[in-house]
Amino acid sequence: MPASTRLLAVSKGQSAERMREAVLAGQRSFGESRLQEASAKQLQLLDLGPLDWHFIGRLQANKARAVLRQFTTIHSVDSLELARRLARIAAEERLDPRVFFQVKLRPDPAKGGFEPQELLRHWQELQSLEPLQPLGLMTIAPLGLQAADRLAMFHECAALAGRLGLAELSMGMSGDWREAAAAGSTWVRIGSGLFGNRNPSAPLEP
Repeated sequence: MPASTRLLAVSKGQSAERMREAVLAGQRSFGESRLQEASAKQLQLLDLGPLDWHFIGRLQANKARAVLRQFTTIHSVDSLELARRLARIAAEERLDPRVFFQVKLRPDPAKGGFEPQELLRHWQELQSLEPLQPLGLMTIAPLGLQAADRLAMFHECAALAGRLGLAELSMGMSGDWREAAAAGSTWVRIGSGLFGNRNPSAPLEP
């Protein structure tokens, strides 16, 4: 993995004990997408000191305040409406969350995100929504893409981030992190490639 690419350990569905092992091995950044599950594990791991918690799932509007209180970085800001809501609540809570704007570069009914032209159209407002701290762009490759197509898509995302003056890229998961890293990803989100299969008894978010 290139030195410029950092590992975000996707710990959703994993036990606090497995995460503790990862922390003792040197991992400090973790990605979660279920608020209730993450809250329980954050309490169980308090004795390890401050950890770097990233929210990576689709963010429901009614959970925005709780997510802002418990996560320093959000990877899935996928609409102008959500960005406005996060900015308003963050100001009320006196927080300055780091955010990635999710973009959809290929048709995929299973994924949300800004279309590139939509992001460009709203960019002036998005970058001025204090106290949000825009870090970069996040994208997810649709299932079924070949490696060369994934690489091309990740390069498109990197080019769009460069056009917007954004330095960070959250791209790549266990199955495609190599293509993402080759395209300049600064965060790869790896779960099964790090922990193995998820814990089937992990609680699900209602």
